[in-house]
Amino acid sequence: MSTDIQTIKKLAHLARLEFNEEKEQAMLQDLNKILNWMDKLRELDTTAVEPLTHMSEEVNVLREDIRKNTVSHEEALLNAPKKDSDYFRVPKVLE
Repeated sequence: MSTDIQTIKKLAHLARLEFNEEKEQAMLQDLNKILNWMDKLRELDTTAVEPLTHMSEEVNVLREDIRKNTVSHEEALLNAPKKDSDYFRVPKVLE
């Protein structure tokens, strides 16, 4: 399978890309290489191959999610540029 320069121009238009003639030729060669590779892959018998859900057999090992306070309320307010008793003071956003 191969394509032509008109297909490259149409794809470039759809992707909002602009190529000069030299780049169009390079893109044409690259796209034809990709399509030839895909044709080569179609020759393989994949009837006994199950679809992949992940690219590797590795399984994520996650730590247990334990809820805990790392900074107390008072410690957090120590870093506030402006505070009002128990709350941060911030500029008014909505009237």
